[in-house]
Amino acid sequence: MIALIQRVQQASVTVNDEIIGEIGKGILVLLGVERDDDISKTQRLCDKVLNYRIFSDQDDKMNLNVKQVNGQVLVVSQFTLVADTRKGSRPGFSRGASPELGKTCYENFINQVRLSGIDCATGQFGADMKVALINDGPVTFTLQV
Repeated sequence: MIALIQRVQQASVTVNDEIIGEIGKGILVLLGVERDDDISKTQRLCDKVLNYRIFSDQDDKMNLNVKQVNGQVLVVSQFTLVADTRKGSRPGFSRGASPELGKTCYENFINQVRLSGIDCATGQFGADMKVALINDGPVTFTLQV
């Protein structure tokens, strides 16, 4: 399971010309699920995302996590994160989860964020989405479990 996280000043996701999820200061999570992933990996990755210290403290050091800055989280499913791009000029998706497993893990990740008490907005699994963001920094990390 892969999460590409971006520290943002704001972010939103649009489906069919309608904004379905948006946040202010926080983390945009692009979530990719691989075929061997399960709920335990979802929980570990969620803990890692929520506790990852990417926000600046009073000394301008990355020492604070999203909870400590009262930030929000926007979670967007991102199947292409699991693509194999090592060979050729076309991505391969054999490592990707089935749509059923992908949706289950995506929904579980969102539930875990919400159970932590953090305000969480979402995209729409399997939809053609437009994601807009103002990356703060820019700060972007790939987390994997």
